[in-house]
Amino acid sequence: MAKYYVNKTAQDNGDHEVHKEGCYWLSLVTSKEYLGEFPSCHGAVQKAKEKYPTADGCKHCCLECHRQ
Repeated sequence: MAKYYVNKTAQDNGDHEVHKEGCYWLSLVTSKEYLGEFPSCHGAVQKAKEKYPTADGCKHCCLECHRQ
């Protein structure tokens, strides 16, 4: 199980990116919210969508949850 976080600040396209602990891009996020531990990014993105409907997986650490 990995720890996941969501960026509370939306990107230019409106998405709130979900990152796995240890992701380089997460280290650059200044305003993040802990989502919890999940076996994959799918559960983390679903949790993030409860608060941020435009949540999306990071294309670097959560590629399988990143919308193309």
